[in-house]
Amino acid sequence: MSERRATVERNTLETKIRVSVNLDGTGHSKLDTGLPFLEHMLDQVARHGLIDLEIHADGDLHIDAHHTVEDIGITLGQALARAWGDKKGVRRYGHSYVPLDEALSRVVIDLSGRPGLEMFVDFTRGQIGGFDVDLFYEFFQGLVNHAMITVHIDNLRGKNAHHQAETVFKAFGRALRVAVEPDPRMDGVTPSTKGTLTEADNS
Repeated sequence: MSERRATVERNTLETKIRVSVNLDGTGHSKLDTGLPFLEHMLDQVARHGLIDLEIHADGDLHIDAHHTVEDIGITLGQALARAWGDKKGVRRYGHSYVPLDEALSRVVIDLSGRPGLEMFVDFTRGQIGGFDVDLFYEFFQGLVNHAMITVHIDNLRGKNAHHQAETVFKAFGRALRVAVEPDPRMDGVTPSTKGTLTEADNS
C-alpha cells in the first residue's frame, strides 16, 4: 500500500485552514487553532487513531467559533479522503466503545463514499472550557460531508460533559484507525460489491 498522506489548505473570507494527515503515523499532533478544548479533542483522535495530524487555523474567532470549527471539520475531511484514495485493501468498517469514568460512547464508521452523520449526544451542559458543545455537531457534519463517510456517534451514558466529549473523540479515533487499517486478506481489493467506494451510490 502506497504512502497515505495528504495536505489540504482551505482559504475563505472567514477562515484560513491547513491540515496535514498521515494515516500510518504514530499519533503525533501539532495543533494551532485558537480553540484549546477542540485541540484537546483533536489530539485524542490523533493519539488513539495513530494518525499524525497537523492543523493550523486562523478564523474569525472575534465573532464566534462556528466558522473555524466547521471549516476545520471540512478541511480534515478533505485531507482524509485524499490520504486514503481509492480505499483498496482497507477494512472499510470500524467501531469502538470508549469509557471514561461514568461516561461511555460508541462510534461506528463506514468508509462508504456516502456522507451521513447520526449523532446522539445529550451534553449535560452547554459549554466545556468556554467551547460551545453545539459546535461538535458542526465539526463532524463538515468532516463526514467532505470525507464522504458514514458515521454513527452515540453517547450511551455520561454525567460529566468533558467526559462525554472525550469518549466521543477517542472512540472516533479508534474506529477510524480500524476502518483505514490495511486488511491483508483484501490486498488490492476494494471492500464493496460494486467494486468502488468513491461513488455516492455505492453499497
